[in-house]
Amino acid sequence: MVHAIKTTPAPLSAAALTEPPAPGETIEVAPGVLWMRFPLPFQLDHVNLYLIEDDDGFALLDTGICDDRTKEIWDHAFQNALKGIRLSRLIVSHHHPDHIGLAGWMTERFGIPLHMTLTEYLMGSYLGLGPFAEKGHFYSDFYLKHGATAEQAKVVAGRGLHYLQMVSGLPDDFIALDPSQGLTLGGRKFEVLTGGGHSVDQAMLYCRDENFFMASDQIIERISPNVSVHAMEPHSDPLGAFVRSLNQIKRVVPADAVTFSGHRLPIAAPHVRADELIAHHDERLDKVVEIVSPSPLTTAEITPLLFHRQLDPHQFSFAFSEALAHVNRLVEDGRLEWLVDDGIHRVRPT
Repeated sequence: MVHAIKTTPAPLSAAALTEPPAPGETIEVAPGVLWMRFPLPFQLDHVNLYLIEDDDGFALLDTGICDDRTKEIWDHAFQNALKGIRLSRLIVSHHHPDHIGLAGWMTERFGIPLHMTLTEYLMGSYLGLGPFAEKGHFYSDFYLKHGATAEQAKVVAGRGLHYLQMVSGLPDDFIALDPSQGLTLGGRKFEVLTGGGHSVDQAMLYCRDENFFMASDQIIERISPNVSVHAMEPHSDPLGAFVRSLNQIKRVVPADAVTFSGHRLPIAAPHVRADELIAHHDERLDKVVEIVSPSPLTTAEITPLLFHRQLDPHQFSFAFSEALAHVNRLVEDGRLEWLVDDGIHRVRPT
């Protein structure tokens, strides 16, 4: 039924998966599990999507962003590599555009239901209403009070509207993913894990019988998932949530589970990678304390000292929000404290 599939040797092995599929093509990474990769117009220039055999077709995990290029690749795939395949349902791991972008387009085109966690669905629906349009000052004020220049705040706050250009909307109804119930696709039973930090309540799927894990963006090979504080929840502790999620994954998912992520290549040792991510953030926390030890600084002042590369507005927004995530974690942990002067927020060691 499926054409142009490259089959990996048994047993399932991440070591065998050293090259990604070309756009619109597939690689069978487990029996009835197809890996696809689509381009993105960002520094991280791709996203991984997966098709999982279901009772009457294949469930699609994530979609790519909503743009003409992605739609053209999907059209080409259904005429070639996926010819004869029927989509049975769409599962979206989280509300970021590279994962949810074509959710509305896919569900309407193929008449299939959408599965998401409740929180991720509501977040995607909220952002789809374009709150940045009417409340741009709210977002710019968030950056200004943490030391951004007026130009930085204007540019970064305005990028919120870019979200609307990368998503096709969501259907009015959906099916909530429930960790207490799990998910059955065809004859496979998946445990549903959820975790915060990178997104608010990202869904991940673990197949215990075959020992493979669909980690989405929570664990990624070689790069650290972005962990950010946003204007609507300025005092949140996403880094704490992220580390708690990694530790939960280590408790539930075995150390040798083959792990398929939302970006880059599959991972053979998810516990090792989780520990590397935790250690990376521990080092960054220590670095922030070191940076502010001579004198109190704003998050905008901390950002270029924490991220040494040249940052365009898109990258600055991610770097700033991640720097603030480290600041908030340190404040929560009692290592830093806020100093507010004329509405500008700085931190200093306690």
